[in-house]
Amino acid sequence: MKKILIIRFSSIGDIVLTTPVIRCLKQQLKDVEIHFLTKNAFEPVLRKNPHIDKIYTIENKIDEVIADLKRESFYYIIDLHKNFRSKGVILKLKRSSSSFSKINVKKWLIVNLKINKLPAVHIVDRYFQAVEKLGVKNDGKGLDYFIPKKDEVDLKTLPQLFQNGYIGWVIGGKHNTKMYPEEKIIEVCQSINKPVVLLGGNEDSEAAERIVKAVGDRIYNACGKFNISQSASFVKQADKIITNDTGLMHIAAAFRKEIISLWGNTIPEFGMYPYMPGDENKSHILEVKNLSCRPCSKLGYSKCPKKHFDCMNRINVDEIFSE
Repeated sequence: MKKILIIRFSSIGDIVLTTPVIRCLKQQLKDVEIHFLTKNAFEPVLRKNPHIDKIYTIENKIDEVIADLKRESFYYIIDLHKNFRSKGVILKLKRSSSSFSKINVKKWLIVNLKINKLPAVHIVDRYFQAVEKLGVKNDGKGLDYFIPKKDEVDLKTLPQLFQNGYIGWVIGGKHNTKMYPEEKIIEVCQSINKPVVLLGGNEDSEAAERIVKAVGDRIYNACGKFNISQSASFVKQADKIITNDTGLMHIAAAFRKEIISLWGNTIPEFGMYPYMPGDENKSHILEVKNLSCRPCSKLGYSKCPKKHFDCMNRINVDEIFSE
């Protein structure tokens, strides 16, 4: 039995985007065990994945697991994070490995000089560069997310209004410049004649409460009240998903939901847009194109460097409402 170690430490969306590689390795190679190394916080994203035989986690340092990893005598290591920490694992295990192109120079060019040399290739297909030597190919079946039975949310436990369909709105994000403004969310919700479930983490709960207060009982605040797989259950059962460029967007793509994604300082051309092979028509991207300052970062900021936040403020409320 050959053991293969995949490394991706964070975050939710990036880990979900590795799932086609995990599945194809398991299904296309004979007598193989798939092991995965990630951070403690993201282990639930992979916990029920049937294509993974063993998960290792760290809090901060790779020394927390190196002894355990050495005992496994891995045949091969697939580095889907490609940072100093993942390279440290490879050096200490002394095993053959491969990785993928992070296209950092091309990202730098478009962020800093607005010169677009980005390849028209999704990150999932770039991840598959790391398994080319093993003869593994993309099966085109998209992303996976497996919800533990205990985390399947029974909609009958919600207020009656939300039991027969709702729009899920992912209001959070890792960086503020990737988040649609609260006042605009309120404006859209006031125009939508359907129940809306707000999704996000603890850090989004106060904003969600303000939206509920402004709009009324048609809004349900699920931010910070449910774990990641329970939030995924809300996504799976939604009629449609409105979302910032964040982890739950990729979980929505795994469930082939109709997605309206809102893009601020980041751009889909980075290769992180909703990945739904064969169902691309379900993805509706709303963004302000030809904005001279966009993208201002490949990740994001706590506030707009230009102070106008036009990349989000100029996404018209009517555009979202019409979608």
